[in-house]
This record gives sequence, C-alpha cells and structure tokens, in this order.
Amino acid sequence: MNRKLVYPLLIILVTAALYYAEKYVDEKKEAYPNTEETTTSYAEFNEGFLPSSTTGDVVTHQYYTLSYVEAHEQAEWVAYELKKEHLKNSDFKRPYFVADRSVASGSADWRNYKNSGYDRGHLCPAADREFDYDAYHETFLTSNISPQNRQFNGGIWNRLEQKTRYWAKKYDGVFVVTGGVLRDGLEHIGDEEVSVPQEFYKIILDKRSDGYQAIAFLIPNEGTDRSFYDYAVPIDAIEAKTGIDFFPKLSKQMQASFEASVDRKAW
Repeated sequence: MNRKLVYPLLIILVTAALYYAEKYVDEKKEAYPNTEETTTSYAEFNEGFLPSSTTGDVVTHQYYTLSYVEAHEQAEWVAYELKKEHLKNSDFKRPYFVADRSVASGSADWRNYKNSGYDRGHLCPAADREFDYDAYHETFLTSNISPQNRQFNGGIWNRLEQKTRYWAKKYDGVFVVTGGVLRDGLEHIGDEEVSVPQEFYKIILDKRSDGYQAIAFLIPNEGTDRSFYDYAVPIDAIEAKTGIDFFPKLSKQMQASFEASVDRKAW
C-alpha cells in the first residue's frame, strides 16, 4: 500500500479507537459512579451513631457506611440515615452488581451467588436510595449484599424493610443498622466462600423529644409467615451474638435507656 495512504489511515484508526475507548469509560462511569467518596451526609444523626467494627475495615461511602469482614466476604453491618425526603419511587434502571473498590481486601464477586440458591440480598435496600441516581447505584456494590433465602428476602425481610420506610416517614427520619450474624462454621457459597448467615438483624433508631427510641429484630434466614414483631429483641441480645457495640459513642446511660428492653408500643 502507498505510504501516503498508510499514515492518514493509521491516524484515522487511532483517533477512532481513542474516541470509542473514551466513550466506553464514560459509560462505565455513568453506570457505576465513583464510590470512593469519603464524606457521608447526615442531618439528624452523625458519625457518632456508627457501630464499632470487629475488623477495623470501615468503608465510608457517600450514602451509607459499612464494616467489612474479609473472612466472611461481606459486611458485618451497613449503617445509614433514612430521611423522610429519601422516600421516593424513581424509575431507575437496575444496574449490575460490581465489586467495591473501597474495600482494601476486595469485596466478593457477584458470581459467587450464581446458581447458589440464595438471593443477593441488599443490606441497604435499593428502595431506600431511589431519591438519587448515584445513591441507588451505590447499593449495588457487592459489599452491600449477603446471601439470603429467597422466601426470607421476598417475605418477612421485605415486609420489615417496607415498615422501616413507613417509620422514616412517620418519625421524620430514622437511623438504620443492618447485617447478618457472622460466626465460624457457617455454610458458604462460591469460589470465594461467602458465608451464609443463619440470622439477620435490623436496628432502627429514632430521636424524639424525650430522648431516643429504638427497636431491633433478629430473624432467621428462612421463609416464614410470622410477623417480624415476633422477632423483636433487645439490642443487647444482638450485641451478645455479634460482638458489635452498636452505639459506642453514646453515653452508657443513654444506651441503657433503649438497648436493654423491647418497647413495641413506641413503634
């Protein structure tokens, strides 16, 4: 081929390749926004309400915070504020699950769940973050999921998540902490041996004029027709099972006022 034609053709090909490469990167950024944000916005609550971490691997995203346990390839807790204004229904396209680049050890690949018989259960529900495109996509990081029985995930756990949104609206915002009970000897799935918790907990905290009110649930990871109220327990009971201090920066007196008992009437 004539050299006079080769060089212009190479320039065209290189230019086209760079254009499509840049377009691909932009599309990936749009689909999976940068999650390495280190400032989480709070209103009624702040970082002082975060639980302790048994591993020290705490990751602060823009719309929730988590403590990752590499030995179990999932978070031991995910914590976030659910404000009244967060409660929106948006028609966002459901994205793919992606690894959390902010987890130093690397979060488990979503393929561990494939054909496992378990759901990729959100800890911070996608429906709690439909007020913002990036917030919604952030819930699809694999650090925010845990293996859940399908009947559990679509049944009692889903009903509790809906009730939590109801409380967020009723009480003008609540603070939520969720996770699976992680311990030795659990069943695991996938090449990375993701642990399957036998129980999941959810703690909801509200600030009221007379102090704080909290309600906590500890529910077996299995299908049931029972009410989630049947699984209401003191926060102290979940702390004993997990080794997590859920509100360590609050005074002992303040913690005692809502952690040692169950007050269903307050909810």
